Amino acid sequence: MKVLVTGSEGYLGCLVAPELMRAGHEVVGLDTGYYRSGWLYRSGDHTPYTLDRDLRQVTLRDLSGMDAVVHMAELSNDPLGELAPEVTERINHAGSVRLARLAKQANVSRFVYMSSCSVYGVAEDVDLTETSPVNPQTLYARCKVLVERDVTALADDGFSPTFMRNATAYGASPRMRFDIVLNNLCGLAWTTDEIAMTSDGTPWRPLVHALDIAKAVRCVLAAPRDAVHNEVFNVGSSVQNYQVKEIADMVASVFTGCRLSFGDNGDDNRSYRVDFNKIDIALPGFSCDWDASRGVRQLHDLFAHVRLDSETFTGRGHTRIRQLQYLIETGQVDGDLFWTC
Repeated sequence: MKVLVTGSEGYLGCLVAPELMRAGHEVVGLDTGYYRSGWLYRSGDHTPYTLDRDLRQVTLRDLSGMDAVVHMAELSNDPLGELAPEVTERINHAGSVRLARLAKQANVSRFVYMSSCSVYGVAEDVDLTETSPVNPQTLYARCKVLVERDVTALADDGFSPTFMRNATAYGASPRMRFDIVLNNLCGLAWTTDEIAMTSDGTPWRPLVHALDIAKAVRCVLAAPRDAVHNEVFNVGSSVQNYQVKEIADMVASVFTGCRLSFGDNGDDNRSYRVDFNKIDIALPGFSCDWDASRGVRQLHDLFAHVRLDSETFTGRGHTRIRQLQYLIETGQVDGDLFWTC
């Protein structure tokens, strides 16, 4: 297949694109370049030819000849969503639906949308399946719900979308992020020898390694159309539902000498457990290769290899909201987050 991967230079994108290339796909990337300063290490993977393009400026010509689109190019977490709510809606909701409509118009047959388990919000009583009610707590999550709704309506015999509700990602990536829970706790342990939790650590989070997300994308594109047509998949493993305090304990056990403490209940009330049986049964070839413990050890070894320091860990290159605030404050992007130069 010829595949357009949007957000190809992001935390997940720079793993997904090479994975698809190794599988024999012809990959073209698309990225607006907000986070190009955030390389942590060189992986040695081949990278695709990449269009330097904002999602909102994609044209029909950009999609000509594509067999599939893997769409990840959105503002990528809750703090970014709240930074500029109207712009977030124009990118994450309207921009994503516009891309899907253009893809359908260009006769792109497969459309893989990176959604999120954050659409479930708060639900502690049951393990949530793809048919469970959604309860988004943030604009980021609400936009995911709206895109799923609107792109589902586009599905027909010629246009086949698939929705991937990823658990919270973790693990090493050349375009590293330290603003997600496991990666952040590992960075704190390495650079400060301390994890001082602001909460009691009781909320539940499902986790999935970034490479397992890449594997899931590869499996979706390889699957028979009927297996993935207009389907929603929770992406992860049912054994990787963790309380935050369990994650912190795992980190402290690998980063020896790290002091660990807990606080009271924090401001973030999201807590949910997710059932991942559907993807194990219905997506041919998929199972998770990683668990959180292995991911913690991977990050420990990586930090030792690159000699991660506090300035790098806390810097804007690896924290999405800090980098975007910097671009706004320096006038490199305008109020609508378009480049000014």
